Amino acid sequence: MLSSTRVSATRATVRAAGVGFLALSLRRLTRMPAAWIGGGIVLLLLAVALAGRNATPFDPLRIAPADKLLQPSFVHPFGTDDLGRDQLSRVVAGARISLLVGTLVLAIAMSVGVGLGLVAGYWGGWMDEVIMRTTDIFLSFPRLVLAIAIAATLGPGLYNAMVAVALSWWPWYTRLVRGQLLSLREHEFVQAALSLGAGRPRILVRHLLPNVGTTVVIQASIDFGYAILATASLSFIGLGAQPPTPEWGAIIAQARSYMIDAWWYPMFPGLAIFLAVLGFNLLGDAIRDAFDPRLRSSR
Repeated sequence: MLSSTRVSATRATVRAAGVGFLALSLRRLTRMPAAWIGGGIVLLLLAVALAGRNATPFDPLRIAPADKLLQPSFVHPFGTDDLGRDQLSRVVAGARISLLVGTLVLAIAMSVGVGLGLVAGYWGGWMDEVIMRTTDIFLSFPRLVLAIAIAATLGPGLYNAMVAVALSWWPWYTRLVRGQLLSLREHEFVQAALSLGAGRPRILVRHLLPNVGTTVVIQASIDFGYAILATASLSFIGLGAQPPTPEWGAIIAQARSYMIDAWWYPMFPGLAIFLAVLGFNLLGDAIRDAFDPRLRSSR
């Protein structure tokens, strides 16, 4: 049985190594152009979302039939839609909705996926079999197709769309966390905690979860943009946000009949989706490259 002094020394060494790894990874991250570009786009999106109505020149829901389909101008930089609503105001309002979408989708997917992955990876046995076979069933369907099926079952609506996307994504986090735990549970620090009488729940929360946290955060940073895109896709086909909600996918859906005569109508919300996904992808890739030791050792 390992002595408490040796275990304490091991913990101190691991903690110091972790702090050094974090500092080195952050320095590496700040040197990456992708991190600056992606981080800048994400910060801009966050600032616009937090500003809310203060960043919109008009009420995004105000209908003005006399201003129907006006081209971009000084008064309406993004033009107006078929009901005379200011497009800039609606695109800005959609930024807050998109951040809410990404946050809630990942919160649900990670809560379910990480929890089940911890149980399957550490306890094993019949629980691992049940969880992983259920995961395989979900993974046998393409994510977007499964999300469409779930959203159609739940009914149209933004929150139903977010739940549908989250329920189609949790298996990926379950597999990710389970794979990490299959190797971590045999490490010395886990055996040391067991020898000192620590229970399995304590080991999971205190020792194993922090070690898989970095991998989960890296994956979530990449998935954030795709969550926005998937939910916008559901809104585009009528299963997500419903009019008059200024959600980017719903705006593009309403603009389909005016693509030729009013190019600005679908272009600006589409550009907003493109920039949001690009920003989170660039930032997520940079975080992965900076914090993944396997990628670092290969370069």
